[in-house]
Amino acid sequence: MLMRTDPFRELDRLAQQTLTGGTWSRPAAMPMDAYRHGEEFVVEFDLPGVDPGAVELSVERNVLTVKAERRPTVRGEDVELQVSERPLGVFSRQLFLGDTLDTDRIRAGYHAGVLTLRIPIAEKAKPRTISIDHTDSATALRGDTVVANESTREQIGS
Repeated sequence: MLMRTDPFRELDRLAQQTLTGGTWSRPAAMPMDAYRHGEEFVVEFDLPGVDPGAVELSVERNVLTVKAERRPTVRGEDVELQVSERPLGVFSRQLFLGDTLDTDRIRAGYHAGVLTLRIPIAEKAKPRTISIDHTDSATALRGDTVVANESTREQIGS
């Protein structure tokens, strides 16, 4: 489903948590959870304090890109900031989606600072049963298959 290709992602995430935030040229990572729920794949991104209008989602081939920007809040002139620990800036994450996901039907929702993406499992990846045709053993199959009940006659690819 979800393919992780960067072995240093966790190290990068920890290093970026100690920094204040990202820029458009070097965005910071955002935490996420990903799991399968029935017939869909669910990905949740933590984006507290981010306006939903400041979130960009795009899919190109099988790469899903999420970009968000947390801007500083507007304060009055009489406000004196005592502590500022909440990171500001640009956050980004790219996910490499497998071919078993239907990227044309992705749904996105944003509630309480969590961006939730629901990606359906593609029809071609769902389990299915295959019917088996059967004939009487004396009946020979013709064409590109082996002829049954005839001593050494084969017609596969010849």
